[in-house]
Amino acid sequence: MTHEIIMAGFGGQGVMLMGQLLTYAGMIDNKQVSWIPSYGPEMRGGTANCSVIISGEPIGAPIVSEPNLVIAMNLPSLDKFEPQLQSGGILIINSSLIERGADRTDVTAYQVPANEIAAEIGNTKTANMVMLGAIIGAAEVVTTDAVLKAFAKMFAKKPELVAINEIAIRRGIKYIKDGN
Repeated sequence: MTHEIIMAGFGGQGVMLMGQLLTYAGMIDNKQVSWIPSYGPEMRGGTANCSVIISGEPIGAPIVSEPNLVIAMNLPSLDKFEPQLQSGGILIINSSLIERGADRTDVTAYQVPANEIAAEIGNTKTANMVMLGAIIGAAEVVTTDAVLKAFAKMFAKKPELVAINEIAIRRGIKYIKDGN
C-alpha cells in the first residue's frame, strides 16, 4: 500500500522532524520513501508542512496533492488540508490546539490531545512524537520498531532524549488503539 501523507502545523511544533522520522523509519522497513518540506516565510510561528510518501512500490512523483492521511497540529492546517484528504482517508487532529473535529463524514478522524499527553509524561516538547505514534496507531504506515530505531539513530548524540520520546510515541499509539 502507498501512504501519501501531509503533516502540518506552526513552525516550531516539530512537523518536519515527524516527517523525517517517518521517512527514515520507512527506509528501515525497506519501503520506498519521499519527503518534501514546505515552510512559510517565518521560521517559528509561521506555517510548516511536509509531504511524505511511503510505499512498497517505486514512487513516480514526490508530490502529494490528494493525501490519504493528514496530520493537523493547528487550526489553519486543518482548514487548509482537510478538504484535500481523499474520501476514506485518515485525519489526525491535535485536539489540544484545535477545538473542532472533522467537518467531513467520509473520512476517519481521530482527535488526539497531544499537548496534554506530552505534559502528562513530563515534556511538552514531545507533542509531535505523540502525533507520530498516533499515525502508527491509526495507519500502521511503518513499524513501531523502525520509528524507534530511526529516532535513536537521528538523536545518537543526544541519547537523553530517546527514552522520553519513546514514551511519547508509545502513548500516541496507545491513545489510538485504546481510545485514550
